[in-house]
Amino acid sequence: MVCAGAVLTVSLTACSVFGRDEASTRGPKGTAVTASSGAGRVSLVQRLGQDGPLRSLNVEPNGRWECDDCAGDGVTSTGTLDPEQVGRLHGLLADPRLAGETDQVRQYRATCIDALTSSLLTSVGLITSQDCPGEERPPVAYEILLLLTQATPAEPTA
Repeated sequence: MVCAGAVLTVSLTACSVFGRDEASTRGPKGTAVTASSGAGRVSLVQRLGQDGPLRSLNVEPNGRWECDDCAGDGVTSTGTLDPEQVGRLHGLLADPRLAGETDQVRQYRATCIDALTSSLLTSVGLITSQDCPGEERPPVAYEILLLLTQATPAEPTA
């Protein structure tokens, strides 16, 4: 599978980050990632193709975010979503349709070569999508993806 590494990285992060009330683990490139309980928290991991750099963004329930290599420059940046963005993100994360968009429910399989693969890790599970022709994007997860990429230095998708 083309992007199995990115999905495996997110899956392993899910087990360590969302599996405890307060956890500290190592993210991509060995940076420490500390997370509180999964409700209201979301992580985004993106990779372009099989060999592209791995960008990771973690957003806490209060809107504080930390992004590792989001601009593709190896720099870790931080910031805070504005109150409107936090409210919108919480609404999307609470949308009951999101549970039906997980990789497990959709039986998702990455199929494109050299596509941008975006994996969202939420309290309901992992939701992966690729920017490739004909791929159907999960609507709620895609709105979360757009919100995060427009509000942070994460690279927007096509």
